[in-house]
Amino acid sequence: MPGNVIELSDAGFDETIHSSQVPVLVDFWAPTCGPCRILAPIIDQVADEFAGRAKICTLNTDQAHDTVIEFDIRNIPTLILFQGGRQQKKWVGLTSKKDISEAITKLL
Repeated sequence: MPGNVIELSDAGFDETIHSSQVPVLVDFWAPTCGPCRILAPIIDQVADEFAGRAKICTLNTDQAHDTVIEFDIRNIPTLILFQGGRQQKKWVGLTSKKDISEAITKLL
């Protein structure tokens, strides 16, 4: 994904989440997931809106089995919002830009 979206993997996931001084939103997705493709432009918009104030990340669930198991991801898309390395909010399924932006704003 272009722009301000950070692509994560199992290897860098924990460091990104735990070392961040700003909120971190992670979009758990897969290339074969239709709803994930619908959500992708929203994630890009959120990344642009919060550039420099939050990290907006994606994690391909087909390539990150350890993280998927750790966070019990059973359905995609799933979004998890972290602050200080701790999960603050979780959405399963399609979510509006408004809901995502409001949740991030509350943590700023």
